[in-house]
Amino acid sequence: MTDAFAQLIPDARAFLAELAQNNSRDWFTAHKDQYEAQLKSPALLLMDEVAQAISRRSGAQVTAKLFRPQRDVRFSKDKTPYNTHLHMMWTLNGAGCALFFGIAPDYCTAGGGIMGFSKAQMPRWRQAIDGAFGDETAALVDILALKGFAARDPELKRVPAPYGKAHPHGALLQRKSLTVWHEMTEREQAAPMGALMSAYLTQEPMFALLDSALAD
Repeated sequence: MTDAFAQLIPDARAFLAELAQNNSRDWFTAHKDQYEAQLKSPALLLMDEVAQAISRRSGAQVTAKLFRPQRDVRFSKDKTPYNTHLHMMWTLNGAGCALFFGIAPDYCTAGGGIMGFSKAQMPRWRQAIDGAFGDETAALVDILALKGFAARDPELKRVPAPYGKAHPHGALLQRKSLTVWHEMTEREQAAPMGALMSAYLTQEPMFALLDSALAD
């Protein structure tokens, strides 16, 4: 069966590649109808379909977000006004876990996790990693890597106090977030709805594990 959103990725990548070469308000304004028709409208429909499918499976309310094309340039040396990517996310549970989808001229990724632990979550994360949760999380991160979902590097250079540098899960203690990412194959890109649901199902154990330790 043909995916109803099969044209979203090639259309988005073509538009974003042109935008990268013509990153100005004048160009974007002149091509805004194309952006609305080929990127924003199908993206919003895809977001709704994925949110409904996850909600039916999990029984939880899912909040979807399409990131705006305009860049915040107030504190950036790069003053180009528009992002040259199309990013979406679906927030899944009380811990703030999310499913991510990103399209750009040079990548097309599905991912998931928590982009940044909150101030309240940070001590919970470290206390949990120091116990049995650490063994489960380390094993799950390894399993996800074998399935093509690799974790980003830890943010901290050293294991934080009071944990020793020889801690068996020192790499997890060095984290201020936990996300995993998968570069979508050409076959997956031709069927984004199916690929995103597959990505969700693959990461579902990680979402549940994070929620068990970090949800308020």
